[in-house]
Amino acid sequence: MTRLPREGRNKTRLIPALGAKGAMVFHDRLARHAIGRASSFCMMGKGRNLRICLEGGTPIEGKSWLGDDSLDCREQSDGDLGTRMRIASEDAFADGAEKVVIVGTDCPSINESILHEAKQLLDSNDLVYGPALDGGYYLVGMRKPSPAVFDGISWGGENVLSQSLDAANLAGLKTALLNPLPDVDHPQDLPAAEQALRIGSSVSVIIPTFNEAPRIAETLASISQSAPHEIIVADGGSTDGTREIAGEMGARVISAAKGRGSQMNHGAETATGEFLLFLHADTIPPDNFPHIIANTLNRPNTAAGAFRFKLSGDMGASPLIEALVNLRCRFFGTPYGDQGIFIRRAIFHQIGGFSNLEAMEDLYFIRKARNAAKIRIARESVLTSPRRWQQSGLIRTFLRHQLMFLFDRIGIPDRLISQLRQ
Repeated sequence: MTRLPREGRNKTRLIPALGAKGAMVFHDRLARHAIGRASSFCMMGKGRNLRICLEGGTPIEGKSWLGDDSLDCREQSDGDLGTRMRIASEDAFADGAEKVVIVGTDCPSINESILHEAKQLLDSNDLVYGPALDGGYYLVGMRKPSPAVFDGISWGGENVLSQSLDAANLAGLKTALLNPLPDVDHPQDLPAAEQALRIGSSVSVIIPTFNEAPRIAETLASISQSAPHEIIVADGGSTDGTREIAGEMGARVISAAKGRGSQMNHGAETATGEFLLFLHADTIPPDNFPHIIANTLNRPNTAAGAFRFKLSGDMGASPLIEALVNLRCRFFGTPYGDQGIFIRRAIFHQIGGFSNLEAMEDLYFIRKARNAAKIRIARESVLTSPRRWQQSGLIRTFLRHQLMFLFDRIGIPDRLISQLRQ
Protein backbone atom coordinates (compact mmCIF):
# COMPACT_ATOMS: atom_id res chain seq x y z
CA MET A 1 0.00 0.00 0.00
CA THR A 2 1.49 3.30 -1.04
CA ARG A 3 0.79 6.78 -2.34
CA LEU A 4 1.37 8.33 -5.72
CA PRO A 5 4.27 10.82 -5.46
CA ARG A 6 2.82 14.33 -5.18
CA GLU A 7 4.76 17.36 -4.03
CA GLY A 8 3.48 18.49 -0.64
CA ARG A 9 1.45 15.32 -0.05
CA ASN A 10 4.14 12.71 0.69
CA LYS A 11 6.06 12.28 3.97
CA THR A 12 4.79 15.63 5.21
CA ARG A 13 6.58 15.27 8.57
CA LEU A 14 9.86 15.26 6.64
CA ILE A 15 9.11 18.52 4.80
CA PRO A 16 10.80 20.72 7.46
CA ALA A 17 14.05 18.81 6.84
CA LEU A 18 13.80 18.02 3.12
CA GLY A 19 11.34 20.52 1.67
CA ALA A 20 8.17 19.50 -0.13
CA LYS A 21 9.93 18.29 -3.27
CA GLY A 22 12.66 16.53 -1.29
CA ALA A 23 10.06 14.70 0.81
CA MET A 24 8.29 13.60 -2.36
CA VAL A 25 11.55 12.32 -3.88
CA PHE A 26 12.39 10.45 -0.69
CA HIS A 27 8.95 8.84 -0.65
CA ASP A 28 9.48 7.79 -4.27
CA ARG A 29 12.78 6.12 -3.33
CA LEU A 30 11.21 4.30 -0.40
CA ALA A 31 8.25 3.14 -2.45
CA ARG A 32 10.30 1.88 -5.38
CA HIS A 33 12.61 0.03 -3.00
CA ALA A 34 9.75 -1.72 -1.19
CA ILE A 35 7.92 -2.52 -4.43
CA GLY A 36 11.11 -3.90 -5.96
CA ARG A 37 11.65 -6.19 -2.97
CA ALA A 38 8.05 -7.38 -3.00
CA SER A 39 8.17 -8.00 -6.74
CA SER A 40 11.39 -9.98 -6.34
CA PHE A 41 9.77 -12.11 -3.62
CA CYS A 42 6.80 -12.82 -5.90
CA MET A 43 9.14 -13.92 -8.72
CA MET A 44 10.82 -16.42 -6.40
CA GLY A 45 7.78 -18.66 -5.95
CA LYS A 46 4.74 -19.89 -7.87
CA GLY A 47 1.34 -18.51 -7.00
CA ARG A 48 2.66 -15.25 -5.60
CA ASN A 49 1.08 -12.09 -6.95
CA LEU A 50 1.94 -8.43 -6.42
CA ARG A 51 -0.84 -5.89 -6.10
CA ILE A 52 -0.28 -2.17 -5.65
CA CYS A 53 -3.03 -0.42 -3.69
CA LEU A 54 -2.60 3.25 -4.51
CA GLU A 55 -3.75 6.36 -2.71
CA GLY A 56 -3.82 9.75 -4.40
CA GLY A 57 -3.93 8.56 -7.98
CA THR A 58 -5.60 6.32 -10.51
CA PRO A 59 -4.38 2.87 -11.57
CA ILE A 60 -3.30 4.34 -14.89
CA GLU A 61 -1.19 6.94 -13.07
CA GLY A 62 0.26 4.22 -10.85
CA LYS A 63 1.26 2.05 -13.81
CA SER A 64 2.84 5.06 -15.51
CA TRP A 65 4.76 5.98 -12.34
CA LEU A 66 6.17 2.47 -11.91
CA GLY A 67 6.70 1.85 -15.62
CA ASP A 68 4.69 -1.34 -16.06
CA ASP A 69 1.38 -1.41 -17.94
CA SER A 70 0.76 -5.03 -16.85
CA LEU A 71 0.92 -4.18 -13.14
CA ASP A 72 -2.07 -5.05 -10.94
CA CYS A 73 -2.67 -1.56 -9.57
CA ARG A 74 -5.85 -0.50 -7.78
CA GLU A 75 -7.08 2.55 -5.94
CA GLN A 76 -7.37 2.34 -2.18
CA SER A 77 -10.85 2.64 -0.74
CA ASP A 78 -12.10 5.59 1.28
CA GLY A 79 -11.86 5.58 5.07
CA ASP A 80 -9.11 5.42 7.66
CA LEU A 81 -6.02 3.24 7.29
CA GLY A 82 -7.70 0.27 8.96
CA THR A 83 -10.68 0.42 6.62
CA ARG A 84 -8.41 0.64 3.59
CA MET A 85 -6.29 -2.34 4.71
CA ARG A 86 -9.37 -4.39 5.57
CA ILE A 87 -10.96 -3.81 2.19
CA ALA A 88 -7.68 -4.43 0.35
CA SER A 89 -7.24 -7.76 2.13
CA GLU A 90 -10.86 -8.81 1.61
CA ASP A 91 -10.59 -8.01 -2.11
CA ALA A 92 -7.48 -10.17 -2.36
CA PHE A 93 -9.16 -13.10 -0.62
CA ALA A 94 -12.22 -12.68 -2.85
CA ASP A 95 -9.90 -12.95 -5.86
CA GLY A 96 -8.65 -16.33 -4.67
CA ALA A 97 -5.67 -15.55 -2.45
CA GLU A 98 -4.92 -18.15 0.24
CA LYS A 99 -2.67 -15.80 2.20
CA VAL A 100 -2.43 -12.01 2.11
CA VAL A 101 0.56 -9.95 3.25
CA ILE A 102 0.16 -6.17 3.38
CA VAL A 103 3.32 -4.07 3.38
CA GLY A 104 3.72 -0.32 3.50
CA THR A 105 6.59 1.59 1.94
CA ASP A 106 7.97 3.38 5.01
CA CYS A 107 10.36 0.61 6.10
CA PRO A 108 13.58 0.62 4.02
CA SER A 109 14.83 -2.57 5.71
CA ILE A 110 12.09 -4.74 4.19
CA ASN A 111 13.47 -7.56 2.03
CA GLU A 112 12.67 -10.94 0.50
CA SER A 113 13.80 -12.87 3.59
CA ILE A 114 11.34 -11.02 5.81
CA LEU A 115 8.50 -11.65 3.36
CA HIS A 116 9.46 -15.31 3.16
CA GLU A 117 9.44 -15.61 6.95
CA ALA A 118 6.00 -13.98 7.09
CA LYS A 119 4.70 -16.47 4.56
CA GLN A 120 6.10 -19.40 6.55
CA LEU A 121 4.64 -18.14 9.85
CA LEU A 122 1.21 -18.02 8.24
CA ASP A 123 1.36 -21.79 7.82
CA SER A 124 0.72 -22.16 11.55
CA ASN A 125 -0.74 -18.78 12.56
CA ASP A 126 -3.79 -16.73 11.64
CA LEU A 127 -1.88 -13.44 11.68
CA VAL A 128 1.69 -12.26 11.50
CA TYR A 129 2.89 -8.74 12.33
CA GLY A 130 6.13 -6.95 11.60
CA PRO A 131 6.53 -4.56 14.56
CA ALA A 132 7.83 -1.07 13.89
CA LEU A 133 9.99 0.54 16.55
CA ASP A 134 7.53 3.42 16.94
CA GLY A 135 4.73 1.14 18.15
CA GLY A 136 3.07 0.51 14.81
CA TYR A 137 3.75 -2.23 12.29
CA TYR A 138 5.38 -2.37 8.86
CA LEU A 139 3.70 -5.63 7.78
CA VAL A 140 0.56 -7.59 8.52
CA GLY A 141 -0.16 -11.01 7.06
CA MET A 142 -3.27 -13.14 7.35
CA ARG A 143 -4.59 -16.43 6.04
CA LYS A 144 -8.27 -15.50 6.25
CA PRO A 145 -10.26 -12.25 6.35
CA SER A 146 -9.81 -10.72 9.81
CA PRO A 147 -11.86 -7.50 10.01
CA ALA A 148 -11.68 -7.33 13.81
CA VAL A 149 -8.00 -6.39 13.83
CA PHE A 150 -8.60 -3.27 11.72
CA ASP A 151 -11.42 -1.71 13.72
CA GLY A 152 -11.08 0.62 16.71
CA ILE A 153 -7.32 1.18 16.30
CA SER A 154 -5.74 4.57 17.05
CA TRP A 155 -3.92 4.79 13.72
CA GLY A 156 -0.76 6.86 13.73
CA GLY A 157 -0.20 6.46 17.48
CA GLU A 158 2.31 4.49 19.48
CA ASN A 159 -0.21 1.81 20.50
CA VAL A 160 -1.21 0.56 17.04
CA LEU A 161 0.49 -2.83 17.41
CA SER A 162 -0.59 -3.44 21.01
CA GLN A 163 -4.21 -2.55 20.18
CA SER A 164 -4.10 -4.81 17.11
CA LEU A 165 -2.75 -7.72 19.16
CA ASP A 166 -5.48 -7.20 21.76
CA ALA A 167 -8.11 -7.23 19.02
CA ALA A 168 -6.64 -10.42 17.55
CA ASN A 169 -6.68 -12.07 20.97
CA LEU A 170 -10.33 -11.14 21.57
CA ALA A 171 -11.20 -12.59 18.15
CA GLY A 172 -9.44 -15.86 19.02
CA LEU A 173 -6.78 -15.41 16.33
CA LYS A 174 -3.32 -16.91 16.75
CA THR A 175 -0.58 -14.39 16.04
CA ALA A 176 3.18 -14.37 15.44
CA LEU A 177 5.71 -11.54 15.36
CA LEU A 178 8.62 -10.83 13.04
CA ASN A 179 11.70 -8.95 14.19
CA PRO A 180 11.04 -5.26 14.85
CA LEU A 181 12.37 -2.76 12.31
CA PRO A 182 12.56 1.05 12.11
CA ASP A 183 10.38 3.00 9.72
CA VAL A 184 10.71 6.59 8.55
CA ASP A 185 8.41 9.21 10.03
CA HIS A 186 10.59 12.01 11.39
CA PRO A 187 13.80 13.82 10.35
CA GLN A 188 15.80 11.96 12.98
CA ASP A 189 14.92 8.70 11.18
CA LEU A 190 16.65 9.80 7.97
CA PRO A 191 20.28 8.73 8.62
CA ALA A 192 19.33 5.13 9.40
CA ALA A 193 16.94 5.10 6.45
CA GLU A 194 19.62 6.32 4.06
CA GLN A 195 21.96 3.59 5.29
CA ALA A 196 19.28 0.93 4.76
CA LEU A 197 18.57 2.21 1.25
CA ARG A 198 22.29 2.14 0.40
CA ILE A 199 22.54 -1.47 1.55
CA GLY A 200 19.37 -2.37 -0.33
CA SER A 201 20.69 -0.91 -3.59
CA SER A 202 24.33 -2.03 -3.35
CA VAL A 203 25.96 -3.30 -6.55
CA SER A 204 28.64 -5.98 -6.82
CA VAL A 205 30.49 -5.77 -10.15
CA ILE A 206 31.76 -9.15 -11.37
CA ILE A 207 34.33 -9.27 -14.17
CA PRO A 208 35.51 -12.59 -15.64
CA THR A 209 39.09 -12.28 -16.90
CA PHE A 210 41.72 -14.25 -18.74
CA ASN A 211 44.86 -12.36 -19.83
CA GLU A 212 43.21 -8.92 -19.91
CA ALA A 213 46.23 -6.86 -18.77
CA PRO A 214 46.03 -4.33 -21.65
CA ARG A 215 42.43 -3.41 -20.81
CA ILE A 216 41.61 -4.19 -17.18
CA ALA A 217 43.13 -1.05 -15.65
CA GLU A 218 40.99 1.32 -17.76
CA THR A 219 37.84 -0.65 -16.97
CA LEU A 220 38.49 -0.76 -13.23
CA ALA A 221 39.35 2.94 -13.10
CA SER A 222 36.06 3.82 -14.79
CA ILE A 223 34.02 1.52 -12.55
CA SER A 224 35.60 2.89 -9.38
CA GLN A 225 34.44 6.42 -10.16
CA SER A 226 30.83 5.37 -9.52
CA ALA A 227 31.75 3.78 -6.15
CA PRO A 228 29.97 0.41 -6.33
CA HIS A 229 29.70 -1.79 -3.25
CA GLU A 230 32.54 -4.02 -4.49
CA ILE A 231 34.43 -5.07 -7.62
CA ILE A 232 35.18 -8.78 -8.01
CA VAL A 233 37.60 -9.98 -10.67
CA ALA A 234 37.00 -13.70 -11.25
CA ASP A 235 40.17 -14.76 -13.00
CA GLY A 236 40.48 -17.94 -15.04
CA GLY A 237 44.26 -18.36 -14.80
CA SER A 238 45.81 -15.26 -16.34
CA THR A 239 49.58 -15.26 -16.88
CA ASP A 240 50.03 -11.69 -18.16
CA GLY A 241 49.68 -9.72 -14.90
CA THR A 242 45.91 -9.24 -15.00
CA ARG A 243 45.52 -10.42 -11.41
CA GLU A 244 48.28 -8.16 -10.09
CA ILE A 245 46.92 -5.09 -11.88
CA ALA A 246 43.40 -5.72 -10.62
CA GLY A 247 44.59 -6.22 -7.05
CA GLU A 248 46.66 -3.05 -7.10
CA MET A 249 43.59 -1.09 -8.24
CA GLY A 250 41.51 -2.29 -5.30
CA ALA A 251 39.49 -5.08 -6.88
CA ARG A 252 38.89 -8.32 -5.04
CA VAL A 253 40.61 -10.99 -7.13
CA ILE A 254 39.42 -14.60 -6.92
CA SER A 255 40.43 -17.68 -8.86
CA ALA A 256 37.92 -19.71 -10.84
CA ALA A 257 37.90 -22.53 -13.36
CA LYS A 258 38.38 -21.05 -16.81
CA GLY A 259 35.13 -20.40 -18.65
CA ARG A 260 33.11 -17.22 -18.52
CA GLY A 261 30.02 -18.93 -17.08
CA SER A 262 31.87 -20.70 -14.27
CA GLN A 263 33.91 -17.59 -13.50
CA MET A 264 30.82 -15.40 -13.21
CA ASN A 265 29.05 -18.01 -11.08
CA HIS A 266 32.00 -18.14 -8.70
CA GLY A 267 32.03 -14.36 -8.50
CA ALA A 268 28.31 -14.33 -7.69
CA GLU A 269 28.82 -16.88 -4.91
CA THR A 270 31.23 -14.54 -3.13
CA ALA A 271 29.34 -11.28 -3.85
CA THR A 272 27.53 -9.47 -1.04
CA GLY A 273 25.73 -6.72 -2.98
CA GLU A 274 21.98 -6.68 -3.50
CA PHE A 275 22.46 -6.37 -7.26
CA LEU A 276 24.99 -8.13 -9.49
CA LEU A 277 26.50 -6.53 -12.61
CA PHE A 278 28.35 -8.91 -14.94
CA LEU A 279 30.77 -6.92 -17.01
CA HIS A 280 33.32 -7.83 -19.66
CA ALA A 281 36.87 -6.66 -19.03
CA ASP A 282 36.76 -4.37 -22.06
CA THR A 283 33.33 -2.81 -21.38
CA ILE A 284 32.90 0.57 -19.68
CA PRO A 285 29.59 1.13 -17.84
CA PRO A 286 27.82 4.52 -17.84
CA ASP A 287 28.41 7.06 -15.09
CA ASN A 288 26.42 6.48 -11.90
CA PHE A 289 25.58 2.94 -13.03
CA PRO A 290 24.63 1.71 -9.51
CA HIS A 291 21.76 4.22 -9.47
CA ILE A 292 20.67 3.18 -12.97
CA ILE A 293 20.72 -0.50 -12.02
CA ALA A 294 18.68 0.07 -8.85
CA ASN A 295 16.06 2.14 -10.69
CA THR A 296 15.77 -0.49 -13.42
CA LEU A 297 15.57 -3.58 -11.20
CA ASN A 298 13.15 -1.93 -8.75
CA ARG A 299 10.53 -1.72 -11.48
CA PRO A 300 7.83 -4.35 -10.88
CA ASN A 301 7.99 -7.65 -12.77
CA THR A 302 11.67 -7.17 -13.62
CA ALA A 303 13.97 -10.19 -13.53
CA ALA A 304 17.12 -8.71 -15.06
CA GLY A 305 18.39 -5.84 -17.16
CA ALA A 306 21.18 -4.58 -19.37
CA PHE A 307 22.44 -1.35 -20.85
CA ARG A 308 22.13 -0.21 -24.44
CA PHE A 309 24.91 -1.29 -26.77
CA LYS A 310 27.58 1.08 -28.10
CA LEU A 311 30.96 0.36 -29.68
CA SER A 312 33.95 2.54 -28.85
CA GLY A 313 35.80 4.19 -31.72
CA ASP A 314 34.66 4.86 -35.28
CA MET A 315 34.29 1.70 -37.34
CA GLY A 316 32.23 3.01 -40.23
CA ALA A 317 29.25 0.67 -39.95
CA SER A 318 29.18 0.72 -36.14
CA PRO A 319 26.23 3.19 -35.86
CA LEU A 320 24.11 0.86 -37.98
CA ILE A 321 25.18 -2.19 -35.96
CA GLU A 322 24.43 -0.39 -32.68
CA ALA A 323 20.98 0.62 -33.91
CA LEU A 324 20.13 -2.92 -35.01
CA VAL A 325 21.38 -4.50 -31.77
CA ASN A 326 19.42 -2.02 -29.67
CA LEU A 327 16.34 -2.58 -31.82
CA ARG A 328 16.58 -6.32 -31.19
CA CYS A 329 16.87 -5.74 -27.45
CA ARG A 330 13.95 -3.34 -27.43
CA PHE A 331 11.54 -5.75 -29.09
CA PHE A 332 12.81 -9.11 -27.84
CA GLY A 333 14.51 -8.27 -24.53
CA THR A 334 17.56 -10.38 -25.41
CA PRO A 335 20.81 -8.55 -24.56
CA TYR A 336 24.23 -10.18 -24.76
CA GLY A 337 27.00 -10.12 -22.18
CA ASP A 338 28.84 -7.21 -23.79
CA GLN A 339 25.93 -4.96 -22.76
CA GLY A 340 26.53 -5.47 -19.03
CA ILE A 341 23.84 -7.82 -17.69
CA PHE A 342 22.55 -7.05 -14.20
CA ILE A 343 20.18 -8.90 -11.86
CA ARG A 344 19.16 -9.14 -8.21
CA ARG A 345 21.38 -11.56 -6.31
CA ALA A 346 18.30 -13.39 -4.97
CA ILE A 347 16.88 -13.88 -8.47
CA PHE A 348 20.29 -14.95 -9.82
CA HIS A 349 20.43 -17.83 -7.36
CA GLN A 350 16.75 -18.61 -7.84
CA ILE A 351 17.20 -19.25 -11.58
CA GLY A 352 20.45 -21.19 -11.11
CA GLY A 353 23.05 -18.74 -12.42
CA PHE A 354 24.97 -19.18 -15.66
CA SER A 355 25.39 -22.44 -17.50
CA ASN A 356 28.97 -23.72 -17.52
CA LEU A 357 29.26 -23.64 -21.32
CA GLU A 358 32.14 -22.66 -23.60
CA ALA A 359 29.84 -20.21 -25.39
CA MET A 360 26.31 -18.81 -25.32
CA GLU A 361 26.23 -18.58 -21.53
CA ASP A 362 24.74 -15.07 -21.70
CA LEU A 363 21.93 -16.03 -24.07
CA TYR A 364 20.94 -19.07 -22.00
CA PHE A 365 21.08 -17.00 -18.82
CA ILE A 366 18.77 -14.34 -20.27
CA ARG A 367 16.42 -17.07 -21.44
CA LYS A 368 16.13 -18.38 -17.86
CA ALA A 369 15.67 -14.89 -16.45
CA ARG A 370 13.00 -14.12 -19.04
CA ASN A 371 11.05 -17.15 -17.83
CA ALA A 372 10.88 -15.50 -14.41
CA ALA A 373 9.81 -12.01 -15.52
CA LYS A 374 10.70 -9.16 -17.87
CA ILE A 375 14.14 -8.11 -19.11
CA ARG A 376 14.55 -4.32 -19.02
CA ILE A 377 16.99 -2.36 -21.17
CA ALA A 378 18.20 0.87 -19.57
CA ARG A 379 18.32 4.06 -21.64
CA GLU A 380 22.03 4.52 -20.90
CA SER A 381 24.74 2.74 -22.89
CA VAL A 382 27.87 0.80 -22.07
CA LEU A 383 30.94 1.46 -24.20
CA THR A 384 32.24 -1.84 -25.55
CA SER A 385 35.60 -2.44 -27.23
CA PRO A 386 35.26 -3.43 -30.89
CA ARG A 387 38.22 -5.82 -30.70
CA ARG A 388 36.15 -8.99 -31.03
CA TRP A 389 34.18 -7.43 -33.86
CA GLN A 390 37.37 -6.36 -35.62
CA GLN A 391 38.87 -9.83 -35.41
CA SER A 392 36.07 -11.47 -37.40
CA GLY A 393 34.74 -8.45 -39.26
CA LEU A 394 31.96 -6.13 -38.15
CA ILE A 395 29.21 -7.37 -40.48
CA ARG A 396 30.19 -11.02 -40.16
CA THR A 397 30.15 -10.83 -36.35
CA PHE A 398 26.80 -9.07 -36.34
CA LEU A 399 25.23 -11.65 -38.67
CA ARG A 400 26.63 -14.50 -36.58
CA HIS A 401 25.07 -13.02 -33.43
CA GLN A 402 21.70 -12.62 -35.12
CA LEU A 403 21.78 -16.21 -36.37
CA MET A 404 22.49 -17.36 -32.82
CA PHE A 405 19.52 -15.34 -31.61
CA LEU A 406 17.27 -16.66 -34.41
CA PHE A 407 18.27 -20.27 -33.89
CA ASP A 408 17.61 -19.95 -30.18
CA ARG A 409 14.13 -18.53 -30.86
CA ILE A 410 13.17 -21.43 -33.14
CA GLY A 411 14.54 -24.13 -30.85
CA ILE A 412 17.80 -25.25 -32.50
CA PRO A 413 19.80 -27.40 -30.01
CA ASP A 414 22.22 -25.45 -27.79
CA ARG A 415 25.30 -27.45 -28.85
CA LEU A 416 24.75 -26.47 -32.48
CA ILE A 417 24.17 -22.79 -31.72
CA SER A 418 27.33 -22.59 -29.59
CA GLN A 419 29.45 -23.61 -32.58
CA LEU A 420 28.62 -20.26 -34.22
CA ARG A 421 30.53 -18.36 -31.55
CA GLN A 422 33.62 -20.56 -31.61
